[in-house]
Amino acid sequence: MDNDAPEISTSQRSGSAIYFDGVSSRRRTVAVRLSDRLEIEEDGQAPAAWAYSDIRRVDGPTGMLRVSCLTAPALARLEVRDTTLAAELISRCARIDDNATGRRGVAAIVGWSLAAAISIVAVVLFGLPLIADRLTPLVPEAFERRLGDVADSQIKTMFDAKVCDNAAGQKAFVKLVTAIREAAGLDTSVQSGVLSSSLPNAFALPGGRVYLFNGLLAKAENPDEIAGVLAHELGHLKHRDSMRGLIRDGSTSFLIGLLFGDITGSSALIFGSRTLVTSSHSREAETNADSFAIDVMHRLGRPAKPTGELLLRVTGKEGKGLSIISTHPLSEDRLARMSRQDQPASGPPLLSAGEWRSLKAICDGNPDAIKL
Repeated sequence: MDNDAPEISTSQRSGSAIYFDGVSSRRRTVAVRLSDRLEIEEDGQAPAAWAYSDIRRVDGPTGMLRVSCLTAPALARLEVRDTTLAAELISRCARIDDNATGRRGVAAIVGWSLAAAISIVAVVLFGLPLIADRLTPLVPEAFERRLGDVADSQIKTMFDAKVCDNAAGQKAFVKLVTAIREAAGLDTSVQSGVLSSSLPNAFALPGGRVYLFNGLLAKAENPDEIAGVLAHELGHLKHRDSMRGLIRDGSTSFLIGLLFGDITGSSALIFGSRTLVTSSHSREAETNADSFAIDVMHRLGRPAKPTGELLLRVTGKEGKGLSIISTHPLSEDRLARMSRQDQPASGPPLLSAGEWRSLKAICDGNPDAIKL
């Protein structure tokens, strides 16, 4: 018997620890004993017993061993700060680290994360354009007009631009827009104007608004160049491309936000506003708007090639700033297409020489007007 006593004392270890029973939030100081299982005793009560095979390590601060048990309440925890006792407990728990993320676990996490990222990219590239195409016709025109009102105020604030209202220039502009609108088969709900900004830009907003920046007007050499640009933007109105782009890009930015942790979706609001302001469209939308513009110019008996020459003139010098050329396709390709499909002028000039001069000077008197 005396020879067996040291073996019993060697096989058992005891010490103190902090215990949470998983039922209440009370922190308890308990005595623990390592025998054939882990026994947790408190104030002489019947000990809780954890089988070593059921004990698992739980994340904890450095210098402390925190464990749980598969057969105990889910939130039950034992915290051991005695390093000797902790080492002995670890040596008895053959499966203590089964819950830890090993190489297989890391590989699985990386794999699933990569799969999720690929899925989001696939939805962005293929799913959202399809969804936008299906949803756009369902958006009420009254709602689209309200979006246009919001975009209108955003643009004027963002670019600090004012509507140019020189009387003679405005009269010439209305004449030009009316001719294009009627040839395009659009009603009088279409609104348009020239804004006093140096950017060579033109864009269409949801709800039937088209704006031309004076920066583009300053670079134009004849009315046909501007007429083709306006016809292009009316094509975007006809096809509701701005509404389609808002749905697509707003949803895209929301998914990208989720991918990178922006769970509030704030980037969707930013991207959506940018879509309204810049009218950045897909290659297909741009190509369709070009086709629309070419057809309108032919109905007017005017050539389409001058529009392509204006686009190339702007991009050749600056390479940026024009919504109808800032996306696809390249200006050289568009000029080539408009040249191939061009027809000799068979109709009267859209504006007289005097009216063209008045249109070029439409922003005279505006503080932000460009000096021609």
